[in-house]
Amino acid sequence: MEWRDEGIVLSARPHGETSVILELLTRAHGRHLGVIHGGVSRKKAPMLQPGNQLDAVWRARLEDHLGTYTVELKCSRAAGILADPLRLAALSSCCALASFVLPEREDMDDFQVRTEALCDAISDGRGWLTEYVGWEVALLDVSGFGLDLSACAVSGGANDLAYVSPRTGRAVSRSAAGEWASKLLPLPDMLLGGMPTIDGACAALAVTGHFLEQKLAPALGARPLPAARSRLVQALNAAR
Repeated sequence: MEWRDEGIVLSARPHGETSVILELLTRAHGRHLGVIHGGVSRKKAPMLQPGNQLDAVWRARLEDHLGTYTVELKCSRAAGILADPLRLAALSSCCALASFVLPEREDMDDFQVRTEALCDAISDGRGWLTEYVGWEVALLDVSGFGLDLSACAVSGGANDLAYVSPRTGRAVSRSAAGEWASKLLPLPDMLLGGMPTIDGACAALAVTGHFLEQKLAPALGARPLPAARSRLVQALNAAR
């Protein structure tokens, strides 16, 4: 078995004394793992940083084997943002959440394209806050826990939406919430296409974080969310 594809490095963990198990989010083969012999070497290790883009050839005797990777660096994103803690935290959170949530070896080309766009935005430093918030919303959607913020779950109207049901993920208008408002999640403007700000991103990630922690993580075996996401939220709050 052999295929060639392009993908984002999600993780690279030690395997034996000199090798690593590389995890890529590829364009045509989804989240896919393979061994890189000599991956801890000075030549190979820098290219295996989370967020980098690689051209990869995967080989195995049988399709269900772990297999091996041969890779070439196409785009180094991590190295250029080492001096920016916020962007580095965002890139780390993106890669860690994709590794945590996405099924292995399942083609998710649209979401992979969106993930590449987010990584590029983080690397370029333009529009990455909006892209990151939208990416977490998309991650919930592809995982079966999508938010529906198009109209009020009670009245059906699209005006004065102010809350999100913590149970269903549907929007609720201010007037329809009534005495239940205190039990609902505030709906940040940024989740409705508002201007990107640090405060807005913190509020939006509080909403997506609720569904990641309370809905998605339990469905994946009650494992805790990756620490990289908590570090991003902490970094954003510190920057306010």
